[in-house]
Amino acid sequence: MPRIVHELPNRLRLRFGPADARLERAAGAVRDLAGVAGVRLNPGARTLVVQYDGDPATRARVLADAANPPERAYPLIDVDGTEGAELALAGAAVIASLVLPRQAAGVVTVANIAGTVLSGVHAALTSGLKVEVLDALAVGLPTLRGRFATANFARFLVELANYIESTTVERSDALLRSLLHRKPDDVWVEGPGGQLIRTPFNDLKGGEHIAVGLGETVPVDGVVVSGDAYVDQSAVTGESLPIPRAPGGEVLAGSIVTDGRLVVRADRIGEATATGRITRYIQDALEQPAEIQSMSDALADKRVGITLASAAGVFALTRDWRRIESVFMVDYSCTVKLGTPIVLKTAMYNAAKNGCLVKSGQTIENLANIDTVIFDKTGTLTHNTLQVTDVVPLADGLTEEQAVAIVASLGEHTTHPIARAVVQLARTQKLAHVDHEEVNFIVGHGVEGVIDGDTIRFGSRHYLEDDEHVSFARQRKLVETFQAEGKSLLYVARNNRPLAVFALRDRLRNEAYDTVQRLRDIGIERCVMITGDHRAKALAFGEALGLDEVHYEQQPEDKAVIVARLKAEGRRIAYVGDGVNDGPALMTADVGIAMPRAADIARATADIILLDDKLESLVTVIDISQRAMKLVDSNFKVAVGANSAILAGAVTGVLPSIATAALHNGTTIGVLARSLLANRSHPSH
Repeated sequence: MPRIVHELPNRLRLRFGPADARLERAAGAVRDLAGVAGVRLNPGARTLVVQYDGDPATRARVLADAANPPERAYPLIDVDGTEGAELALAGAAVIASLVLPRQAAGVVTVANIAGTVLSGVHAALTSGLKVEVLDALAVGLPTLRGRFATANFARFLVELANYIESTTVERSDALLRSLLHRKPDDVWVEGPGGQLIRTPFNDLKGGEHIAVGLGETVPVDGVVVSGDAYVDQSAVTGESLPIPRAPGGEVLAGSIVTDGRLVVRADRIGEATATGRITRYIQDALEQPAEIQSMSDALADKRVGITLASAAGVFALTRDWRRIESVFMVDYSCTVKLGTPIVLKTAMYNAAKNGCLVKSGQTIENLANIDTVIFDKTGTLTHNTLQVTDVVPLADGLTEEQAVAIVASLGEHTTHPIARAVVQLARTQKLAHVDHEEVNFIVGHGVEGVIDGDTIRFGSRHYLEDDEHVSFARQRKLVETFQAEGKSLLYVARNNRPLAVFALRDRLRNEAYDTVQRLRDIGIERCVMITGDHRAKALAFGEALGLDEVHYEQQPEDKAVIVARLKAEGRRIAYVGDGVNDGPALMTADVGIAMPRAADIARATADIILLDDKLESLVTVIDISQRAMKLVDSNFKVAVGANSAILAGAVTGVLPSIATAALHNGTTIGVLARSLLANRSHPSH
């Protein structure tokens, strides 16, 4: 159990036992608690410092999660603890070795390099020739020869490079985690007798009845036990329209109640919810190294042999220990090994700042190499907001403008997207408001009101035909035509007789054409669209956007087949989609990209999620990836070239060991700084 070693009104310092493996997970769990302002971890001292709001309830939650962190709590990587302390101690040792008497300087140096030497011995015995072996030789040999300042300076430069790397990686990950699904602070639980009790979300056990009002986010996955409402699940399932929910219906965490009120039984909470599982998937992906990063690690370790072989050659020819010291200071692997993950994390950070959540470093590499982009039409090249395409009056003497004015006047009191689309059309046409009496909303069905003594109803076919017994049989052919075009329909009746039919569809994105052209500018060779639209409509759409291929009249299961066929032709493919049926295609493509309102399965299977509803973000994230991989290649060439020159200077005796250490580690730090600056130099699009 952790114990409190110091406490202020809004600050706790907890100490964990030396054998307690919960420290990092406890830090991660506490960091995500409501009311916690900051967490600082020091693994060396086994302490955790927590800044919080001073609320006793928050304090209790901190202590509970610190003592029993969830098994899958995302661990907090130390930034301010071990690496910072090691860097400070290494710097102090350099100063001490210059000002202290020789005997005292030797004691300080041995204490300073002991950990490095032990790590090198352990690596040599268990893993072979790794970078740790060179580090141990680089600080150990000058120490044995009494060159304490050289040894301490070498270790300081290595620690400085490590500190820059660890700090950047953690900050990049922290930004990415901040964009993931967040748990609410508190929820309203319905108690006995119907009274509402404000309850911390973290105290939920499952089975509680949660009240969710208008405009609030559903905090759990569960079944509606009472109430009626429209629920916007677009952020979770990708459905463009709010759906009605009544007792017995299921709702998902992350959905928003747009009309009405619900009481939901908490069947799944936290990580068990759909959004929680996606969040965990993304967090796990952050820890997976890219293939190029793994290759860099392997290549770096192989180059350790070059340094050792050079040292052996120098010793055989010259028996000059100073030259050997200089050679050991040259380590190709540092620059190669540290630079690549920094570039990849920086690219992920930069993408996140520009509204693109990239799930792994491997995705950066894959995306940089694509030559073909495939779009699913609906929700990607078009908006998920609706626009009225057709207004068909069905009553004698009724004009389109009159039909729009009637529906808009009643519909302006509801937030349903179909009603909003009609209201927007009326405003665009500057139609006058039609006076009416009280408006009734039938949740899940439609709207009812009275105008000039006539009862006006509009909504779904089910509402008007099945519930109100208004027959639209004579319009069946018209309805079928609209439905075949993929349009949503709004039925309108007056005094139980058909008055009008409205057809609506997703709106073409204004930026769609420019996005396609910008993709070509950054090297994308082919832009392809897949749609269920009929041939003439699909081809006209593709021609307007300047697409290279259009696959029309396709069934959902055909999407993955088309992707697989193009991959077999040698194409490297990014697929952009947002629906449930896009999941297989997103997985089949080299890179799957989901729109922000994508369905649950699309978000889970995609490699990238666009967080802003802007198609041009696609160009941004591809451009960032291409720049990142060019930087990786450039860094490798700089590292090899500079270190080869330094090694040549060390072998020939031109460079003394301290100069070799400074130049080598300076090269490493320069490459890391160059990678970090890429985070600032890339403009947001």
